[in-house]
Amino acid sequence: MNVSTLFGMVAGILIVMLSIVLTAQDADSFLNLPGLAVVLGGTMAATLLSYPLAEVLKVFRTLGTVLRNEKLYAEDDQRELVTTARLLMQGKLQAIEKEMNTLKNPFLRTGIQLLIDQTPTEDITELLQWRIAKLQARERAEAQIYRTMAMYAPAFGMLGTLIGLVNMLQGMSDSNMTQIGTNMALALLTTLYGVALANLFFKPVAIKFERRTEARVQLMVMIMEGVLLLAHGRSPAYLREYLRTFFAHIEDELYLDDAPGQTDAADAGRQTKQ
Repeated sequence: MNVSTLFGMVAGILIVMLSIVLTAQDADSFLNLPGLAVVLGGTMAATLLSYPLAEVLKVFRTLGTVLRNEKLYAEDDQRELVTTARLLMQGKLQAIEKEMNTLKNPFLRTGIQLLIDQTPTEDITELLQWRIAKLQARERAEAQIYRTMAMYAPAFGMLGTLIGLVNMLQGMSDSNMTQIGTNMALALLTTLYGVALANLFFKPVAIKFERRTEARVQLMVMIMEGVLLLAHGRSPAYLREYLRTFFAHIEDELYLDDAPGQTDAADAGRQTKQ
């Protein structure tokens, strides 16, 4: 699992648990199964009403992949593109076809296949851009499911609060303090559960999905640029340096903090070198 993901989950849970243990007279009272059932059950029911069952199940199946530190094999793709450029210059099309059988990236395989089939450059660009847009739309829809659940969870927390308050007011006529306390706990804890689930799980997972999509799209754009350079007959050395610079720029955009003035300083440094 990604270190930041694991640390964030553990830290969030520990902070909530410690605040309960250090402030509550009875920490067990914060466990209210009916209230948790209202929030989780209501959120899942509303999500299933909003999206097809197949889409929801698919998103849950890919959850483990997103939370892990997924390897994109970008360096392997760069090497394959440079190797293909070298084989093209030597006219070894059969060797390129053998190399294609070992490719892990289906997007790269498609681009090289179009290239050796002598597909026009405009058609290669159109097809690869369509593949990128399709992946981007599909994975954004997956992230949106978790954002929807993050919206529903606090709403059903408020629903549980209203149920608890209604039951509490009805029980006040009997002056049954035990029953009043039980209903008041349900009223408050459902709101707590809804807010905690939305902000400690559903919304962070949605952001994880979006960041994963961003990284995958950037890699696909790099591959598309490399295939187009191959189509224009660029040399292996040029292609290698171009892809290395392109990927370094992607890492800057994806993984470095954009502190104030940092980007401007980097750009100024590049201009000075030029």
